[in-house]
Amino acid sequence: MLYEVKDLSFSYNGKRNILNKLNLSINDGDLICVLGKNGVGKTTLFNCLLGILNNYQGQILLNSKELKSLQETDIAKLVGYVPQSSSVNFAYTVLDYVLMGLASQIGLFSKPNNTHIQKALDALKSMGILDYKDRLYTELSGGEKQQVTIARAIVGQPKILFFDEPTAHLDYANQTKVLKVIRDLSLKGYAIVFSSHDPNQALMFDCEAVLFDSQGCIEKGRANDLITEENLKKVYGSDLVITYVEELQRKICSYKSI
Repeated sequence: MLYEVKDLSFSYNGKRNILNKLNLSINDGDLICVLGKNGVGKTTLFNCLLGILNNYQGQILLNSKELKSLQETDIAKLVGYVPQSSSVNFAYTVLDYVLMGLASQIGLFSKPNNTHIQKALDALKSMGILDYKDRLYTELSGGEKQQVTIARAIVGQPKILFFDEPTAHLDYANQTKVLKVIRDLSLKGYAIVFSSHDPNQALMFDCEAVLFDSQGCIEKGRANDLITEENLKKVYGSDLVITYVEELQRKICSYKSI
């Protein structure tokens, strides 16, 4: 088991709990979609699991060790993270940007060696974007930046990857491209947890789903079983319709006519 979360609660400045006694396990090879509306705690959960927020109550075990007892470098060896967007102002080349994902291996006052550079090139190649290596990160499109950021997340060969709303701000074509990358990484054996506003992404993968309600509580189960009109009403407070589409051989979620 990679992560075991026991009775996890978290609040900002001692106010109401954003997370409320959550219990969750993440195993090797899992593909999990975290669903919920804005402000319910999806990013907060990720920040707790990444060790960014450590003033939580309860217990988070990573490889059977309490997360609070681990150094950042220990976490970085096991965990990769792809944020919603990256605010990079300096004109790094794509290769240099991906090499930053090896910071825990290179050391603060050392330079990347040939082995590190080859790992970065391999990560770009595995994403099918090796030809980006000499381009400036700041000149890439949104979809290209997302692909490069994923390469940076996998360059250290972690066991688990967290994606915080990976298709946010992307056009439809780039959303599809990034979702294919997530599927392919899952097939390669990575454990993947990604957050989304769109229940259709969980239904498309037919993966495990986690539903957040406004009280910071969750339910977990197979997407096809868990994503029902009743549960979506509870989570989003809107009337959504679940329809089985024969051509797709799966359910889809949509709004009623406006």
